[in-house]
Amino acid sequence: MADDYSVLVCDDVPHDVVLTDPGIRVLDVAQVVRRLTGLSLWRSKVLATQVPALILDGVYQEDAEAAVTALRAAGALAQVREQPEPDFLKS
Repeated sequence: MADDYSVLVCDDVPHDVVLTDPGIRVLDVAQVVRRLTGLSLWRSKVLATQVPALILDGVYQEDAEAAVTALRAAGALAQVREQPEPDFLKS
């Protein structure tokens, strides 16, 4: 019996928010990470200092860009990355 795969076609490809450098105001960046993820302040600080860190996974582009803007306003360097296409979709 063959496996059948179906692909959900949507308007927006999932995006990731990656923190590449917390800058010198690590606590301010940790507070933004806390707001974005819902983690405790201690875990947010640990996440912010272990770069590159995946802050948000599989969010819409508008949400990802808003998160990057908030992180940059706190003094961090962050970027939006598109999630790669699954292997079974590649020919």
